[in-house]
Amino acid sequence: MAKAPVLTPRADDFPRWYQDLINKAELADNGPVRGTMVIRPYGYGLWERMQAEMNVRIKETGTQNAYFPLLIPQSYFVKEADHVEGFAPELAVVTHGGGKGLEEPAVVRPTSEMIINDYFSKWVQSYRDLPLRINQWANVVRWELRPRLFLRTTEFLWQEGHTAHATYEEARDFAAHIQRHVYGDFLENVLAMDFLSGRKTAKERFAGAVNTLTLESMMGDGKALQMVTSHELGQNFAKAFNTRYLSKEGTQELVWQTSWGSTTRMIGALVMTHGDDNGLRVPPRLAQIQAVVLAIKGDEAVLAKVREIGDRLKAAGIRVHVDDRTDTPFGRRAVDWELKGVPVRIEIGPRDLENGTAMLTRRIPGSKEPVPLDTLVPLLPTLLEEDQHLLLRQSRERRVSRTVDVSTIEEAVEAAVAGGWARLPWATLGEEGEARLAEHAVTVRCLLAEDGSVPDAEDAPGNVAVVARAY
Repeated sequence: MAKAPVLTPRADDFPRWYQDLINKAELADNGPVRGTMVIRPYGYGLWERMQAEMNVRIKETGTQNAYFPLLIPQSYFVKEADHVEGFAPELAVVTHGGGKGLEEPAVVRPTSEMIINDYFSKWVQSYRDLPLRINQWANVVRWELRPRLFLRTTEFLWQEGHTAHATYEEARDFAAHIQRHVYGDFLENVLAMDFLSGRKTAKERFAGAVNTLTLESMMGDGKALQMVTSHELGQNFAKAFNTRYLSKEGTQELVWQTSWGSTTRMIGALVMTHGDDNGLRVPPRLAQIQAVVLAIKGDEAVLAKVREIGDRLKAAGIRVHVDDRTDTPFGRRAVDWELKGVPVRIEIGPRDLENGTAMLTRRIPGSKEPVPLDTLVPLLPTLLEEDQHLLLRQSRERRVSRTVDVSTIEEAVEAAVAGGWARLPWATLGEEGEARLAEHAVTVRCLLAEDGSVPDAEDAPGNVAVVARAY
């Protein structure tokens, strides 16, 4: 009788495979309140690495970290009409505290434009106070009707950046810089994830923004996932909160603003982009454990060598874990590390020791070969970089091979339903066509200029719409 697979095969049931992997790789559990999640240590370790990498990139822009309250007065949400309308269905509202009804209900933070702008209006007085660039790492709550771990949860973790500038051009350029040089660099060079960089349509735009920039990636089943967004807010919030500055010429002017964010959704994207039927495949530059050294048996000489190799790898700057739990069967431990997607396993037993070798298993290409023990330390950095580039190449090849150019709405729907992306002229589609796509659960993921760059305007000549089904 054939042995049952550890995970549901992706080709059989992609959503079930995803849930299996989240569970068996010990990334997260469902929380006690519907739509919430408990992020387990291995999953949270991935988020910590994401935070660390993005935090460096964010601070390089001159942005500083701060923290704002979780509870926001409900009255703030009537100040910007589009914003409140966009978020109203998702709000969680606190009406009682300390056993008494509150004089004014408080909204549990769904995003912080409202409260941050209240303070920006106090902090910005002169052109000397600009640009003001603030980021916070926090949690938010948006009441989710169809929750799925990491992808859509009622509470999730994120960073949200908010800036104020003296001119429209400065705000526009900063939003674009965040999109490409913070988020784009992180996705490409750390997550090894291919993406399209584009502009959202008016229908898909962030509530209260004048323009939303997005990075869209293709998951393993051909659906799209919005990875991050960067918004030009224009002067909408500045007008609502009267955020003005005294210019060099002595006149009172409204500021121009941006906001931008990324979330724990990226962990779900990591699973769906790089995972296979054996579990996760974690990009080496992201991995909290780049190499695990396993003792096959509890032989003292083996244990000593395993620990020695671990120390040498650590000294060489590799994030390493020594697995000397020989009271747990080796096969079970190997499967667990396979599920968790650790890039390299170095397996050593008595016979390996006799031969002066270790069995080197590379998770990403799926290779396995004996290598001399004395070559491990100099060899690993090169192999890890090769595997990082392989993941990015595979991600890009998937998108390219599963994207088609079409000329009609019907062809676009057919391509999306079949598990791919379609490109067609925005002039052919337009808002009416966008509504027709929605009848088939297909959306415009982004608009591109004719040359593939981010267009300056939604209605720019030659714009191309990329459409797909999405998470």
